[in-house]
Amino acid sequence: MPRTTPPAVTAPTMTALATTALDDASLAASLDGGFTSRHVDVDGVRLHYVEGGDPAGAPLVLLGGWPQTWWQWRKVLPALARRYRVIAVDLRGMGGSAKPEGGYDKKTLARDIHGLLGRLGIESAHVVGHDIGAMVAYAFAANHPDATRKVALLDVSHPHGGWAAMPLLPREDLRHLWWFAFNQVHGLPEQLLSGRYRILLDWLFGAMTTRQEDIDEHARAVYARAYDTPDAIRAGNDWYRAFPQDIADMATYAPVTAPLLALGGEHSNHERLVADVPALGTDTRVVRVDGSGHYLPEENPRAVVEELTRFLG
Repeated sequence: MPRTTPPAVTAPTMTALATTALDDASLAASLDGGFTSRHVDVDGVRLHYVEGGDPAGAPLVLLGGWPQTWWQWRKVLPALARRYRVIAVDLRGMGGSAKPEGGYDKKTLARDIHGLLGRLGIESAHVVGHDIGAMVAYAFAANHPDATRKVALLDVSHPHGGWAAMPLLPREDLRHLWWFAFNQVHGLPEQLLSGRYRILLDWLFGAMTTRQEDIDEHARAVYARAYDTPDAIRAGNDWYRAFPQDIADMATYAPVTAPLLALGGEHSNHERLVADVPALGTDTRVVRVDGSGHYLPEENPRAVVEELTRFLG
């Protein structure tokens, strides 16, 4: 198949967006591609999503990660909207979605997405996830194969048994994922971070990006607003507290049959994905995103759009 030139990646149209506009409706309206902010109830859980793009295009679901919201896709949404019907979802516990007391294992989160597609009249879709969203994207492909066209994982795969052996103490040859343990603690993160979540955001973006300016002041304000309450902090941490269940579920999954692409940051998880991804499916490919840390859609959106459009077709 000949390679096609992907659409140019453009920054969000900010002329109509005041720097103080942090609400989802205003953010969605600021993007080229006809995006709107919407909600739907799925099995009693209110999910928030932003939809736009070509109504006749193949459905493309985007799932973000911690500590961000659907807004992390802002730099790739306009380009993807020229080809696909794009649906960027806030997972259960994220942003404008509900934050119930349970259901944060990735199989349940994938069932939320499957129910959302059913409410939208979509039988099957491409599913792309980053960070926690990548875990959910894989769980979706494993549990709902008939609804999965192709699946892409950005910089993270699904929790597996090896995660249980992560070291507590820092090692020079391995990134110290201290927040995996911190987020397991009940009650304390809410007390420490409520109203001060921006401190954690700035540390994470400083440690895990190649250029901090790729996640600008406005985006950080959006994310801080989304996570600055005790309930939001608890819900985001519940994605991590569900890892033991996710590991147990992973042991029951056969390799997925949907084509699977993994994109890993040059300065992040590319090498780990090279080791982990071949066992995840029957048709897999791993690509390094040069010049990027963990936050691929914000650090190198052009490469993300190019690789996704080449893979999805």
